[in-house]
Amino acid sequence: MLCKPVLRGPLSTSARARNNVVVKVRCQASGTATKSAPPRPLLTGEARSHETDIVVIGSGIGGLCCGGLLAKYGYKVTVCESHTIPGGAAHSWVRDGYHFESGPSLYSGMGGVGKEANPLGHVLTALGVELDLMRYNTWNVVVPEGTFLTRIGNDNFYEVLKQIRGPEAVAEWARLQEVMRPLAKAAALMPPAAFRYDPGVLVTAIARYLPSLLESGGDAARLSGPFSRVLDSASIRDPFIRNWLDLLSFLLSGLPANGTIAAEVAYMFNEWYRPDCYLEFPRGGSQALVEGLVGGLERHGGRLMLGSHVERVNLDSRGAATGVSLRGGGTIKARKAVISNASCWDTLKLLPPDRLPEQWRRSRLDTPACPSFMHLHLGFDAAGVDPSLELHHIVVNSWEGGVNSPQNVVLISIPSIMDPSMAPPGKHCLHAYLPATEPYEIWKGMDRRSSQYAALKEERSQVLWAAVEKVIPDIRQRTEVFSVGTPLTHERFLRRYRGSYGPAIEAGKGFFPGPTTPIPGLYCCGDSTFPGIGLPAVAASGAICANTLVPVWDHWRLLDEIGV
Repeated sequence: MLCKPVLRGPLSTSARARNNVVVKVRCQASGTATKSAPPRPLLTGEARSHETDIVVIGSGIGGLCCGGLLAKYGYKVTVCESHTIPGGAAHSWVRDGYHFESGPSLYSGMGGVGKEANPLGHVLTALGVELDLMRYNTWNVVVPEGTFLTRIGNDNFYEVLKQIRGPEAVAEWARLQEVMRPLAKAAALMPPAAFRYDPGVLVTAIARYLPSLLESGGDAARLSGPFSRVLDSASIRDPFIRNWLDLLSFLLSGLPANGTIAAEVAYMFNEWYRPDCYLEFPRGGSQALVEGLVGGLERHGGRLMLGSHVERVNLDSRGAATGVSLRGGGTIKARKAVISNASCWDTLKLLPPDRLPEQWRRSRLDTPACPSFMHLHLGFDAAGVDPSLELHHIVVNSWEGGVNSPQNVVLISIPSIMDPSMAPPGKHCLHAYLPATEPYEIWKGMDRRSSQYAALKEERSQVLWAAVEKVIPDIRQRTEVFSVGTPLTHERFLRRYRGSYGPAIEAGKGFFPGPTTPIPGLYCCGDSTFPGIGLPAVAASGAICANTLVPVWDHWRLLDEIGV
């Protein structure tokens, strides 16, 4: 990620040419190309009632990965989605010909083979999903020190450090690279696809990868603490490098380096610093990814029910989960398990509090939460826009107060740069957002139809407009369509507790609980169960949950099939 930067703005005015490669990636397992699915009819009342093996609550990426793999393993699976659009935080919609995305925008490792793929890539391979992946390797960064491009695939970040900080910073970065090399290798030794939360993990993970683990010596053990501990041990003191690594950690986990587990950052180093590696963008954006996972689920016999809000998880006289009841009528009985892809806080809302172990209930309620988001979605005229405009931009307004301070870091994605079909001819669509730094408290209890709410949206969105203006100075004059999302938008459409980005469990101070619960027959997946907030982490959570429910040798055969 941090290689061969082209310095611009206050540091340089150099231009560069885009170097895109379009590659159609077909995953190894059998399957056909993913196409846009026709709208699904929304069933009502008792027409939604049926019996199945497994019910999955929520069609976020974690739920779709979990449900799809369980369907591949041979179970009858029903995924219930409250919204009329699948995908959870990865869903998208169209307005006046502009395709707007609610979340994911930076992808890598989906088209890799074997251990070169990340957990999401492993699920796509297992389900036989085919995506058109467009390769690129640069993104634009605007920081207080200046503006530069980062390039993954080799590491020429030294040039940035040389101009911004000088030779001492260059030496520190070189030292860090040496420290990270064995840690990055260790992070990739045991893929999350091999994990499960039962004694079978001794076979699928430990025994299967034991020789590699032994070769790593003590490097694997160093991955469990906060990444800041690695930086301290390597005597990394340069303020820009520390700020930069806080930013990367924040983008991975929602927390700076002192709260991000070292394994996450080491995995990123392994994935983005290999020679000739690249970023990927699926043609069609996040919608193509979601449709691919839905197609994989349905191709293996699974079922997706949209507009099907789960009102409660049903428990029998022994306290075991036996199915779900839907708002507006309908009951789905589950012979084997109920799996919640909702957050830990929202899952509790589906269960009778008087029938839960008090310690478990309290621990879930007390899980610290990341703040929420502000979103700005724009459709604008592209006439005269610089043709070398980057797909991704990150704007850091200040290093003071930390990267996770409110309204500091702004992420910008312009997906129509890569796929012009996502906007009308001659136009672009853009998504800018504050990632997990918008306080929920200032929005709590507001009437979304009130003038007070409209005024606060206008006020709090100005930082997003200002960040986009650093990339496209006349964006306000170009804009034809726009909308602003708030924490209340997150809370309403994504069914997220306080509109939260997810748990803020700091490395070394707490643990993610995994998929199991003290309620027999109830399991969980999603960002409340596995460290790291983002597509690879939630895909891993879904895979781990699915693996936990199947025989060890079925799991082993799947690992053979996907080549890990």
